[in-house]
Amino acid sequence: MAERIGFVGVGRMGANMARRLKECGYSVAAFYDVNRAAAESLAQEIGGEVCATLARVTELSDVVITVVTDDKAMRKIFAPRGDSLLVNARGKIFINCATISPDVHVEVEKLARRAKAQALEACMASSITQARQGTLYLMCAGEESAFKKLKPILEKLSDGGKLLRYIGAAGKAAQVKALVNMVMNINTAGLAEGLALGNALGLDLAMLREVFSQTGANSRVLQTDGEDMQNREHSCFFSAAHAAKDSGIALNLAKQKKIDAPLAAATKKQFDRMVKEKLGELDKSGIAELTFKGRHRKRR
Repeated sequence: MAERIGFVGVGRMGANMARRLKECGYSVAAFYDVNRAAAESLAQEIGGEVCATLARVTELSDVVITVVTDDKAMRKIFAPRGDSLLVNARGKIFINCATISPDVHVEVEKLARRAKAQALEACMASSITQARQGTLYLMCAGEESAFKKLKPILEKLSDGGKLLRYIGAAGKAAQVKALVNMVMNINTAGLAEGLALGNALGLDLAMLREVFSQTGANSRVLQTDGEDMQNREHSCFFSAAHAAKDSGIALNLAKQKKIDAPLAAATKKQFDRMVKEKLGELDKSGIAELTFKGRHRKRR
């Protein structure tokens, strides 16, 4: 466990991954976040330096884990000029965990290689609790040599490697993650409509959720979001804004391959509406606010 690990992006996911690796005996050496207060709070809790520049994170780290919001943020931290993780990156390895466009992961791998470094995408199909417990489902892609080097670290985040999967070349894990979230978002929107209609019909929603769970209406989303939709409990684990972004990534892939995806398109419209209606920071379960009668009044 000689590697020094740096983190760029210490929101709910990044911070809990850092805590987990610290507990596993790794040296968590550096933090960078646009929300400096979040980085300072984490550093005070588990040690490590809050860096003023991205280049400093690379300087202090052997491995840098990035958990940023979108394509724009990813391109910024791996900028070919100016302050960037690529400054003096020779021999360093980047683990990029954000859900972003596959093409951007490919770009970053090429930039890292040009800087004599390596980059691996490690897309996460889990949430905050799993990040803290080290039980993330991780889908990895990039050079297999990088995956093998990083496997001991990745195993600490994925239940000893039980939930760790190598997909293939750069971009491939991001493609799989886009499809995971596309289907999840469709299921979320469908469940919200089903429960809303059941409520309008005067059905007992606890009973309805139990019937759903024993029939073809069952889904992981029913387990994680069904009761929250009923009780209007939308504490954020995966935001509606992120759902909108991720549905957009999947739709772009469908467009590239000339695949018609009407359900994904309709779902994205619903999550886009949540963002427009200032509901984007609710959990994805908050889509039920749009479907249940009398819950949300459209902004004028």
